[in-house]
Amino acid sequence: MKRLMFLLAAVVLCGQAVLAESVAPSTLLLKDGDHVAVIGDSITEQKQYSVFMEDYFLMCKPAANLRATQFGWGGEQAPGFLSRMNNDMVPFNCSVATTCYGMNDGGYTGPDKARQANYQKNQTDIVQQLKKAGVRAIVVGSPGVVDSDTYKRPNTPAAVYNETLAAERDCAKQVAAEQGVAFANVYDAMFDVMTKAKAKYGPGYALAGGDGVHPDRNGHLVMAYAFLKALGIDGNIGTITVDLAGNSAKATDGHKIVSAQDGKIEIESTKYPFCFFGDPKATSSTTGVLEFLPFNQDLNRYMLIVNGASTPKVKVAWGKTSKEFAAADLAKGINLADEFLDNPFCAPFQAVEAKIREQQAAETEMIKIAVHALPAFLKQVPDRKDVLEQLRTDMITKDKSLQDASTAAVAPVTHTILIEPVK
Repeated sequence: MKRLMFLLAAVVLCGQAVLAESVAPSTLLLKDGDHVAVIGDSITEQKQYSVFMEDYFLMCKPAANLRATQFGWGGEQAPGFLSRMNNDMVPFNCSVATTCYGMNDGGYTGPDKARQANYQKNQTDIVQQLKKAGVRAIVVGSPGVVDSDTYKRPNTPAAVYNETLAAERDCAKQVAAEQGVAFANVYDAMFDVMTKAKAKYGPGYALAGGDGVHPDRNGHLVMAYAFLKALGIDGNIGTITVDLAGNSAKATDGHKIVSAQDGKIEIESTKYPFCFFGDPKATSSTTGVLEFLPFNQDLNRYMLIVNGASTPKVKVAWGKTSKEFAAADLAKGINLADEFLDNPFCAPFQAVEAKIREQQAAETEMIKIAVHALPAFLKQVPDRKDVLEQLRTDMITKDKSLQDASTAAVAPVTHTILIEPVK
């Protein structure tokens, strides 16, 4: 027990040190029209953090006309993707890629120098092959963590395997530095949130899932945060500035003032703030980790600035919810996305996410069943190569049509902010 506590403390301290060294890119790595490949093992194939990332790309719009394809494969290690990359992923012509390997590469044993060296070599080879394939921007993600309470392996306690994963984190960070690409510190983000969330909700609150390996939505939101930060996203969703004395309002790009009269501001928005749902105590919810994860502060700032208030306190109503604020705080600006989790974007957000989930579910099937199997079919019927190659083209075209449907679901949202004096 003393050894486990020592290892746990060491992992925490190591994680904090690496997190302090990790700096998001100073400029956005995404460009208008980019196609992002989200690559990884079964945790990626869960289609949770990949969905949250695509949610952000399509609705929060850090760049215009973004697309994403999910390439997760259950049980995979880094060399597994390396062997299938040219067949399964390169034909999709992605311009940006994120990778998340290490959970399986560690072998579910204690730290092993040979395994670490092999992991680092394969990660390096993946980055180099992605560059050769024309991928412009690459994010090497570290593995996440195993849950300190729900991970049960008879020969490798959670604290020991997290030590293994922390070593792989350092390998991934080194690969990113040597190859001149971005690094997503998934491990430290998850470990930090896991420690704090369990202190509040109890040891049964699993951040890495009921099996200790595969997170529920709470853990996947943390993973998405790490990757979005690594892409250099600034988090500015929009700003609404209201002048009560002048009976006027203005908005930044993605938002249009329809009317402004007597504190009632009607807005049409084509950029959504990210939305969160569920009981905070449930691991299937994305709300419970927000207290410990600066998602809204770093990635989801939808600001309301109110000038000219006639009273020291002001009531702001947005959707079904209203809250009171000091006029001085409103003059500095409040983050609507953080203050009003229940807001007019929630239903539209869920509708778009449903389309994205439908798209990514289809991608798993088409890539694993049709695209990946092509080489084996070609060996059996080499005279039908043209037909089989056309099948690959058809699958890529189908994926694009599904992505177009996800994008089309992002309809403008008309909403009203009502600002009233508190007397």
